[in-house]
Amino acid sequence: MPQSFAIVLPFFNEERFLAATLASLAAQTRAPDRIVLVDNASTDASPGIARAFAAAHAALNVEVRLEPRPGKASALALGLAGLRDGLVATCDADTFYPPDYLARAQALFERTGAAAVLAFGVPGDDPAKTRLLRAKGAAMAMLAPTQTHAGGYGQSFRAGALHAAGGFSPERWPYCLMDHEVMHRIVRNGGRLAYDINHWCVSSPRRADRRRVRWTLPERLFYHIVPRSSRDWFFYDYLGPRFAARRLDALALREQPWKRAGQK
Repeated sequence: MPQSFAIVLPFFNEERFLAATLASLAAQTRAPDRIVLVDNASTDASPGIARAFAAAHAALNVEVRLEPRPGKASALALGLAGLRDGLVATCDADTFYPPDYLARAQALFERTGAAAVLAFGVPGDDPAKTRLLRAKGAAMAMLAPTQTHAGGYGQSFRAGALHAAGGFSPERWPYCLMDHEVMHRIVRNGGRLAYDINHWCVSSPRRADRRRVRWTLPERLFYHIVPRSSRDWFFYDYLGPRFAARRLDALALREQPWKRAGQK
């Protein structure tokens, strides 16, 4: 019997992109069995967009929840509460998901037995760069299959494996890069990660200056060479204190500097 497949999508002030993202999820060839939309205390029209989508798509079993505590990890934790069986995709509110996104993810779970499936993020307007990034991601996944080569916009999990690893928690990891840290715990628990060159989504290009939400080049390179047995040390004794010193906490993801630059 096919496993159920749920979607959890947190959002904060995403009125410009949320409707298009939700439309892409509603157009999936493998329809989601449940969609949990988590409003992370938005102050724009996003909650109304989410409620209108829920009302218009009763067959998709859409639920809108409110998480007043700021931060994506808190919103994800609320959205995942009660989802302990089957498969679950964590999606971003400003990302386009191709119609076969869930179908490809489910096929990868079934073919590989993986605990988590990851999709490569690609641009939506540059076919040559898209091909390059997909090929690069697939090559990196072959060379380092226990490392994370895709962001939180494109992650799907066996719900049981995610909860067994501790799920998303601002107390456990209060910094940016939670998408990599949670995958570290999945792998540490014995879970396998699965990638495929044809599994992708169009991630948002808005954040041109990512210094407030990402690690440095030396830190990224160090991640790739640290032995698997030392990754606890890497995240919790090395990277965490460095992020704390730079105030690179997860709340930085709520900053939207493109709005100050005149974008929406």
